[in-house]
Amino acid sequence: MRGLDGLLHPCTGEEFLRDNWPGVPYAVHGAKASVRELLELPFLASLDALLGAWPTPVQAHLPDAADESSSVDARPSDARKLFRNHMSLLFNDAQDLSPVLKSWLNAVGTDLGLPAMTHARCMVYATPDGRGTAAHFDQNVNFVLQLHGTKRWRLAANEHVQNPTQRHAIGQPLDAELASCLTAGLPDRMPAASIEIELNPGSVLFVPRGFWHSTEASGEALALNFTFNQPTWIDLLGAALRSRLALSPEWRELADGVSARSPERRALAASRFDQLLQELTYDLPNWRAEDILAATEGDILS
Repeated sequence: MRGLDGLLHPCTGEEFLRDNWPGVPYAVHGAKASVRELLELPFLASLDALLGAWPTPVQAHLPDAADESSSVDARPSDARKLFRNHMSLLFNDAQDLSPVLKSWLNAVGTDLGLPAMTHARCMVYATPDGRGTAAHFDQNVNFVLQLHGTKRWRLAANEHVQNPTQRHAIGQPLDAELASCLTAGLPDRMPAASIEIELNPGSVLFVPRGFWHSTEASGEALALNFTFNQPTWIDLLGAALRSRLALSPEWRELADGVSARSPERRALAASRFDQLLQELTYDLPNWRAEDILAATEGDILS
């Protein structure tokens, strides 16, 4: 029973999509038979087992920020020492190690009905006792399966930016695009109106896109994330528009002169661009959503 039904049991995928997706957190606890296949994967049996099987560098989070924005890459043979020095570890694209994980990842994404452009991956977090991640929000959604140890999560709705397109951690530099979307000043600590959820082995937590969250482990903790970077309507339109314009020899011309010091060359560039945009205004009114989705989703809709 791979997919949402297995991951969220006893909640069904249909119930989750009706009541929680995409913006309401959900947690279910207890080592369930429906996720036993994941809990019993040999390379997820312990941190040592994972390090022994891992073929590429591991991301180690530096203690200054307790966040992936401040990290170094380490060989698996060195990562255990960093972990003992209270540095959390992140293993990216774990689905590449396991057909089982890849199948689960694909099944969950299919159940959610995500666009073909979605960047889906499995990530494993190893967190030392008493450590965790600083308050932040993500531009993606996460389904967290606690494998070993205990981790306390604090979550709060984001009243500062709606539908963020970038990740942000408190105290870190603010992305320019994200800054343009703010409706309120960013906080300097986790918002007070938060809830706390404790995850034990077998617990599953859905963290919606944009929700503030921070974590802290009790004992050594290992967690598996199913992470989905879902494209926005901006991304779908942008992809379809590029596909359409790429058919035109005129739009494929080099954007010549746009940064020229000569006022005459810059004026010619702007005039040419205006001409192309004017022609585009005649074409866009004829576009329909199904035309765009056919370009971005391909065989999914056929």
